[in-house]
Amino acid sequence: MRSHHRLDAWREAMELVRCIYSLTATFPKEEIYGLASQMKRSAISVPSNIAEGAARNSGREFIQFLYIARGSLSELETQILIARNLGYLSDASQVMKQIEKVFALLGGLINNVRRKLNHGTLPLTPDT
Repeated sequence: MRSHHRLDAWREAMELVRCIYSLTATFPKEEIYGLASQMKRSAISVPSNIAEGAARNSGREFIQFLYIARGSLSELETQILIARNLGYLSDASQVMKQIEKVFALLGGLINNVRRKLNHGTLPLTPDT
């Protein structure tokens, strides 16, 4: 099993992708290549960047990819609000809670990797 499979942030981000695919399935047909597509790309980017960062050779690179994942998460949050404002979502509270959870997990992971960097216990090993 790859090291990123053990990360709560990655697992929750994967669940978020599933949620976004379910939500966007109800969007109007004209949004298939618009907002729905952009939301899916943003959601997919979160676990993808966590996985890519975990596969890198240094903690600094891992942290950079975790920040990119947080950026994609913020992008997704904005897109959820746009979808709600356009009337495509009646209730965005559950997905917003999931986004907040992933955001917090990413923050904790960034702090953990940074702490290990400061203590000289990195570069990363598969058990990080």
